[in-house]
Amino acid sequence: MFVSAFDLFKIGLGPSSSHTVGPMRAAQRFVRELAAEGKLDQTTRVFVDLYGALGLNGRGHGTDRAVLLGLCGESPESIDPDQIPAKVQAIRQQRILVLDGRWPIPFREQDDLRFRIDKSLAFHSNAMRFTALGAGRVTLARKLYFSLGGGVVIDEQQAERLGDTPPPRQLPYPFLTTAELLRHGTTTHKRIPDIMRANELVLHSPEQLRSGLLRLWTVMNESIERGMAKEGVLSGGLDVRRRAKGLREELLDKRAKNEQSSNEASEWASMYAVAVSEENAAGGRVVAAPTNGAAGVVPAVIRYYRDFCEEANDEGVVVFLLTAAAIGGLCKRNLPFSGVDVGCQGEVGVACSMAAAGLAAALGASNWQIENAAAIGLESLLGASCDPVMGLVQSPCIERNATGAASAVNAASLALHGESGHRIALDTMIKKMYEAGREMTGRYKETSLGGFAVNVVEC
Repeated sequence: MFVSAFDLFKIGLGPSSSHTVGPMRAAQRFVRELAAEGKLDQTTRVFVDLYGALGLNGRGHGTDRAVLLGLCGESPESIDPDQIPAKVQAIRQQRILVLDGRWPIPFREQDDLRFRIDKSLAFHSNAMRFTALGAGRVTLARKLYFSLGGGVVIDEQQAERLGDTPPPRQLPYPFLTTAELLRHGTTTHKRIPDIMRANELVLHSPEQLRSGLLRLWTVMNESIERGMAKEGVLSGGLDVRRRAKGLREELLDKRAKNEQSSNEASEWASMYAVAVSEENAAGGRVVAAPTNGAAGVVPAVIRYYRDFCEEANDEGVVVFLLTAAAIGGLCKRNLPFSGVDVGCQGEVGVACSMAAAGLAAALGASNWQIENAAAIGLESLLGASCDPVMGLVQSPCIERNATGAASAVNAASLALHGESGHRIALDTMIKKMYEAGREMTGRYKETSLGGFAVNVVEC
């Protein structure tokens, strides 16, 4: 299965691609299916049940707000983040949902939106069931959806067919492993971004591909700028204060006084990651890369490339994103991204690997060096659990994005200065990450039942 860059990088809202973007898409899909079946104007009541990790962490991740907005027909790609508080407040005050933006029904959130912390479903922990009732409380429709991470949502029927192998796309350079990708490079004398570009051109025109990738970078950079401009305390109850603006001012002050340190560039990369992560935690627009919880790493490293590398240009950004997508696609084919599946190693760990490879490629690295950068980046977060305090994508998530960005820069530098083959290949690293995630107890996989989530009060 080929994973396009546009399958991997998704524009949406914070704080979580699996807990916010996915549920909003599922809710919107439910009401649109009601409309397509001619049942929307027969609906008098809607119930929503959130199971597993959605039930346990949903409030901290804004799942309730996402579901309300999705039922009203809103999309995570198009809704204005600044309008969300007012829209949600109106729903709660008026106790009315306007399904798909056109059919009003009464809605009592405390009764109709239920966080089922008592139950998980077998297929996936991020499960949600939508039920529509008509006159006389007759059930008009009942649909079960699963949010798999990265904003991907499937229904019960799709889940049953998930193991089926889809018809392969006819690609010039198909690859399922890093070893196959490197063999293509050896036989064709093409670099990894050029191999990825050739495969993408089966699906998109050259202009669509270039403009689409640069559009992703534009949204990423906008999230950096918004994050660096805002102050205050993030909502949720942890009282985490935004730091990106202050960090930026400190770095600018040092620069003005000629007090730059040897690791100044890495400090800027970390600050950029904090800016995006804080914007994500506040529910702003970001690009899942590969998830919202890891949305700060790739943008931060691209911004580092633009600001600190003399040869940086738009083509380098395109090369960066194509290479990052190739690495992310390899990981996605072999393991889920969601923290509820494999822990933070599958989110910030994969993002670090993608960013390290992308930066190395943008700086002219060979295929061997690109693969080495990706392996080093992933290695730095192998085994990382996902145990956010109070279920919020704030602590330790923001700091992990910052260290992930700095690690990616260092990984690319190490790979670019490498002279001979490395011992642990990326394919091996991906396999080990999957095994670590499978053996990791569920308490440490985005449930807030272990780790930092239950021990922070003792710190």
